Amino acid sequence: MVDIVISGKDIKKSYGSGEGRFDALKGVSVEIVRGETVAIVGKSGSGKSTLMHLLALLDEPDAGVISVLDNDAKKLKSNVLNKLRNETFGFVFQQFFLTPNATVLDNVILPLKIAGVSASERKRKGLDALRQLEMEDKADKKASTLSGGQKQRAVIARALVNSPTIIFADEPTGNLDTNTGTIVENILFDLNKEKGITLILVTHDEELAARCDRQIRVRDGLIIETTGSSS
Repeated sequence: MVDIVISGKDIKKSYGSGEGRFDALKGVSVEIVRGETVAIVGKSGSGKSTLMHLLALLDEPDAGVISVLDNDAKKLKSNVLNKLRNETFGFVFQQFFLTPNATVLDNVILPLKIAGVSASERKRKGLDALRQLEMEDKADKKASTLSGGQKQRAVIARALVNSPTIIFADEPTGNLDTNTGTIVENILFDLNKEKGITLILVTHDEELAARCDRQIRVRDGLIIETTGSSS
Protein backbone atom coordinates (compact mmCIF):
# COMPACT_ATOMS: atom_id res chain seq x y z
CA MET A 1 0.00 0.00 0.00
CA VAL A 2 1.32 3.43 -0.98
CA ASP A 3 2.00 5.63 2.05
CA ILE A 4 0.92 9.17 1.14
CA VAL A 5 2.44 11.63 3.64
CA ILE A 6 1.06 14.82 2.11
CA SER A 7 -1.42 15.60 -0.63
CA GLY A 8 -3.13 18.54 -2.22
CA LYS A 9 -6.35 18.24 -4.21
CA ASP A 10 -7.51 20.94 -6.62
CA ILE A 11 -5.54 23.67 -4.80
CA LYS A 12 -6.16 27.25 -5.87
CA LYS A 13 -4.43 30.39 -4.62
CA SER A 14 -4.71 34.00 -5.77
CA TYR A 15 -3.16 37.24 -4.59
CA GLY A 16 -4.63 40.72 -4.89
CA SER A 17 -8.05 41.59 -6.33
CA GLY A 18 -9.69 43.18 -9.33
CA GLU A 19 -7.35 44.01 -12.19
CA GLY A 20 -4.36 43.42 -9.91
CA ARG A 21 -5.39 39.85 -9.11
CA PHE A 22 -2.77 37.19 -9.76
CA ASP A 23 -3.79 33.53 -9.89
CA ALA A 24 -0.69 31.80 -8.53
CA LEU A 25 -2.26 28.32 -8.60
CA LYS A 26 -5.27 27.48 -10.76
CA GLY A 27 -6.29 24.09 -9.41
CA VAL A 28 -3.43 21.63 -8.94
CA SER A 29 -3.38 18.19 -7.33
CA VAL A 30 -0.31 16.40 -5.99
CA GLU A 31 0.51 13.42 -3.78
CA ILE A 32 3.84 12.87 -2.03
CA VAL A 33 4.85 9.34 -1.00
CA ARG A 34 6.81 8.70 2.20
CA GLY A 35 10.56 8.51 1.57
CA GLU A 36 10.61 9.86 -1.98
CA THR A 37 12.50 12.87 -3.32
CA VAL A 38 10.43 15.30 -5.36
CA ALA A 39 11.48 18.40 -7.28
CA ILE A 40 8.89 21.09 -7.97
CA VAL A 41 10.33 22.78 -11.03
CA GLY A 42 9.40 25.98 -12.80
CA LYS A 43 10.47 29.47 -13.74
CA SER A 44 10.08 32.47 -11.47
CA GLY A 45 6.37 33.26 -11.09
CA SER A 46 5.25 29.79 -12.18
CA GLY A 47 3.62 29.01 -8.82
CA LYS A 48 6.19 26.50 -7.59
CA SER A 49 7.04 28.30 -4.34
CA THR A 50 3.35 28.99 -3.66
CA LEU A 51 2.67 25.27 -4.02
CA MET A 52 5.44 24.42 -1.56
CA HIS A 53 4.25 27.02 0.98
CA LEU A 54 0.73 25.59 0.84
CA LEU A 55 1.88 21.97 1.16
CA ALA A 56 4.09 23.02 4.10
CA LEU A 57 1.06 24.65 5.81
CA LEU A 58 2.80 28.04 5.79
CA ASP A 59 -0.20 29.50 3.96
CA GLU A 60 -3.79 28.50 3.27
CA PRO A 61 -5.27 27.78 -0.16
CA ASP A 62 -8.32 29.72 -1.38
CA ALA A 63 -9.86 26.41 -2.44
CA GLY A 64 -8.96 22.73 -2.38
CA VAL A 65 -7.89 20.28 0.31
CA ILE A 66 -4.44 19.74 1.80
CA SER A 67 -3.89 16.62 3.91
CA VAL A 68 -0.84 15.83 6.03
CA LEU A 69 -0.55 12.30 7.45
CA ASP A 70 -4.29 11.85 6.74
CA ASN A 71 -5.19 15.08 8.56
CA ASP A 72 -7.28 17.60 6.62
CA ALA A 73 -5.37 20.81 7.42
CA LYS A 74 -8.50 22.94 7.14
CA LYS A 75 -10.20 21.03 9.95
CA LEU A 76 -7.35 21.42 12.44
CA LYS A 77 -7.33 24.09 15.14
CA SER A 78 -4.45 26.54 14.79
CA ASN A 79 -2.52 25.19 17.80
CA VAL A 80 -2.83 21.61 16.50
CA LEU A 81 -1.82 22.76 13.02
CA ASN A 82 1.25 24.57 14.39
CA LYS A 83 2.23 21.49 16.41
CA LEU A 84 1.83 19.23 13.37
CA ARG A 85 3.94 21.56 11.23
CA ASN A 86 6.64 21.94 13.87
CA GLU A 87 6.91 18.20 14.54
CA THR A 88 6.51 16.89 10.98
CA PHE A 89 8.38 19.38 8.79
CA GLY A 90 11.89 20.75 8.51
CA PHE A 91 12.64 23.80 6.36
CA VAL A 92 15.69 24.79 4.31
CA PHE A 93 15.38 28.06 2.41
CA GLN A 94 17.64 29.99 0.03
CA GLN A 95 17.74 32.77 2.64
CA PHE A 96 19.27 31.33 5.79
CA PHE A 97 16.97 33.05 8.34
CA LEU A 98 19.57 32.68 11.08
CA THR A 99 19.71 35.14 14.00
CA PRO A 100 23.20 36.61 13.42
CA ASN A 101 24.17 37.41 17.01
CA ALA A 102 22.80 34.18 18.49
CA THR A 103 25.02 31.10 18.70
CA VAL A 104 24.78 28.40 16.07
CA LEU A 105 23.36 26.03 18.69
CA ASP A 106 20.66 28.51 19.73
CA ASN A 107 19.64 28.89 16.07
CA VAL A 108 19.50 25.14 15.57
CA ILE A 109 17.36 24.39 18.63
CA LEU A 110 14.71 27.03 17.88
CA PRO A 111 12.06 24.49 16.71
CA LEU A 112 12.56 22.55 19.97
CA LYS A 113 12.18 25.73 22.02
CA ILE A 114 8.90 26.45 20.23
CA ALA A 115 7.80 22.87 20.97
CA GLY A 116 8.49 23.32 24.69
CA VAL A 117 11.32 20.77 24.89
CA SER A 118 13.44 21.03 28.06
CA ALA A 119 16.73 22.96 27.93
CA SER A 120 18.90 19.88 28.50
CA GLU A 121 17.08 17.88 25.82
CA ARG A 122 17.29 20.83 23.40
CA LYS A 123 21.05 20.99 23.86
CA ARG A 124 21.46 17.23 23.41
CA LYS A 125 19.38 17.10 20.25
CA GLY A 126 20.93 20.30 18.89
CA LEU A 127 24.49 19.04 19.32
CA ASP A 128 23.49 15.71 17.80
CA ALA A 129 22.08 17.47 14.72
CA LEU A 130 25.23 19.62 14.39
CA ARG A 131 27.37 16.49 14.74
CA GLN A 132 25.58 14.93 11.75
CA LEU A 133 26.52 17.99 9.70
CA GLU A 134 30.10 18.05 11.03
CA MET A 135 29.36 21.40 12.66
CA GLU A 136 29.59 20.52 16.35
CA ASP A 137 32.74 22.64 16.76
CA LYS A 138 30.75 25.72 15.64
CA ALA A 139 28.00 25.29 18.28
CA ASP A 140 29.13 28.23 20.45
CA LYS A 141 30.11 30.53 17.57
CA LYS A 142 27.84 33.37 16.51
CA ALA A 143 25.93 32.59 13.34
CA SER A 144 27.34 35.77 11.75
CA THR A 145 30.85 34.22 11.77
CA LEU A 146 29.90 31.32 9.48
CA SER A 147 30.60 31.03 5.75
CA GLY A 148 27.68 30.59 3.35
CA GLY A 149 28.11 26.83 3.22
CA GLN A 150 28.37 26.60 7.01
CA LYS A 151 25.22 28.71 7.39
CA GLN A 152 23.32 26.34 5.11
CA ARG A 153 24.61 23.35 7.10
CA ALA A 154 23.37 25.04 10.27
CA VAL A 155 19.99 25.54 8.60
CA ILE A 156 19.87 21.84 7.67
CA ALA A 157 20.78 20.95 11.27
CA ARG A 158 17.85 23.10 12.41
CA ALA A 159 15.61 21.32 9.92
CA LEU A 160 16.77 17.96 11.30
CA VAL A 161 16.60 18.72 15.01
CA ASN A 162 12.95 17.68 15.42
CA SER A 163 13.43 14.42 13.44
CA PRO A 164 11.04 15.53 10.68
CA THR A 165 9.10 13.27 8.33
CA ILE A 166 9.47 15.80 5.48
CA ILE A 167 12.10 18.41 4.64
CA PHE A 168 11.01 21.27 2.37
CA ALA A 169 13.91 22.96 0.60
CA ASP A 170 13.25 26.11 -1.47
CA GLU A 171 16.21 26.81 -3.78
CA PRO A 172 18.55 25.48 -1.05
CA THR A 173 21.73 26.09 -3.06
CA GLY A 174 20.68 29.39 -4.64
CA ASN A 175 23.08 31.51 -2.58
CA LEU A 176 26.01 29.09 -2.71
CA ASP A 177 28.88 28.58 -5.14
CA THR A 178 28.81 25.42 -7.26
CA ASN A 179 31.11 23.29 -5.09
CA THR A 180 29.44 24.25 -1.81
CA GLY A 181 26.02 23.80 -3.42
CA THR A 182 26.91 20.25 -4.46
CA ILE A 183 28.01 19.43 -0.89
CA VAL A 184 24.70 20.74 0.49
CA GLU A 185 22.74 18.77 -2.14
CA ASN A 186 24.62 15.59 -1.20
CA ILE A 187 23.81 16.12 2.48
CA LEU A 188 20.09 16.42 1.72
CA PHE A 189 20.01 13.32 -0.50
CA ASP A 190 22.06 11.34 2.03
CA LEU A 191 19.51 12.23 4.72
CA ASN A 192 16.79 10.91 2.44
CA LYS A 193 18.63 7.62 1.89
CA GLU A 194 19.88 7.08 5.44
CA LYS A 195 16.91 8.33 7.47
CA GLY A 196 14.04 7.91 5.01
CA ILE A 197 13.19 11.61 5.22
CA THR A 198 10.87 12.70 2.42
CA LEU A 199 12.51 15.54 0.49
CA ILE A 200 10.52 18.17 -1.42
CA LEU A 201 12.73 20.58 -3.36
CA VAL A 202 11.67 23.73 -5.16
CA THR A 203 14.17 24.60 -7.86
CA HIS A 204 14.74 25.92 -11.35
CA ASP A 205 18.01 23.95 -11.51
CA GLU A 206 17.48 21.06 -13.93
CA GLU A 207 20.55 19.14 -12.70
CA LEU A 208 19.30 19.26 -9.13
CA ALA A 209 15.79 18.28 -10.23
CA ALA A 210 17.18 15.30 -12.16
CA ARG A 211 18.61 13.86 -8.93
CA CYS A 212 15.09 13.49 -7.52
CA ASP A 213 12.83 10.48 -7.94
CA ARG A 214 10.12 12.68 -9.46
CA GLN A 215 9.91 16.07 -11.14
CA ILE A 216 6.67 18.07 -10.97
CA ARG A 217 6.77 20.86 -13.54
CA VAL A 218 4.69 23.97 -12.90
CA ARG A 219 3.89 26.70 -15.40
CA ASP A 220 1.41 29.57 -15.09
CA GLY A 221 -0.16 28.09 -11.97
CA LEU A 222 -0.73 24.62 -13.39
CA ILE A 223 1.13 21.31 -13.24
CA ILE A 224 2.04 20.67 -16.87
CA GLU A 225 4.04 17.48 -16.46
CA THR A 226 5.17 14.91 -13.89
CA THR A 227 8.19 12.73 -14.75
CA GLY A 228 9.98 9.95 -12.89
CA SER A 229 8.26 7.73 -10.36
CA SER A 230 7.87 7.58 -6.58
CA SER A 231 10.36 5.33 -4.82
